[in-house]
Amino acid sequence: MNRSERTWKWWKRREGFETLPTPLHEFIHDRHPDSVASGMVPNQWNSAPSTSSYREIASDNFMATRDDTTEQEERIMSSLDEATKQLLSIEGATGAAIVDYTSGMALAQGGNPGFDLGVAAAGNSNVVSSKLRTMADLGLDSTIEDVLITLDSQYHLINVLNSAGSKGLFVYLVLDRTYANLALARHKLNNISKVIAI
Repeated sequence: MNRSERTWKWWKRREGFETLPTPLHEFIHDRHPDSVASGMVPNQWNSAPSTSSYREIASDNFMATRDDTTEQEERIMSSLDEATKQLLSIEGATGAAIVDYTSGMALAQGGNPGFDLGVAAAGNSNVVSSKLRTMADLGLDSTIEDVLITLDSQYHLINVLNSAGSKGLFVYLVLDRTYANLALARHKLNNISKVIAI
């Protein structure tokens, strides 16, 4: 199983949709667009309410299983979650994610930066991939250490991981400019990033 397949598998399990072919909100909206607003459960769309029929549908479509989760995968996920907590302990940090830039999906994320970290993870994957392509076109034989994006109220730090156990990943850290010390945050981010591996 390659890293992109493993990332997709982890993401589905983390979101609780491991057995569902499409995300839950898309699944519900396709079946009945007004279901979320009306509070209807799936079995009410085509039949009278029934507690037993709802349980049956829930077990068939909405319950995730962990049968194929190995101990090693659980340890890796735990270590990524721990790294995310350490990133969020940096002064001024409001959001953090560890992202697979080949798929654009976050393996771990946390915090509340005021925007969707999942969307930001995908967008910043494009930034990293684009820069790597540009470097290849220019014939630059080097690696990206980090990318800094400065907004009027935030710093967005992208630390590209280059070790054997973390190649293809980057760490995304959002800092509030009012409280963050950029130099210290970069130093701490580099130290945390060194121990991330999957």
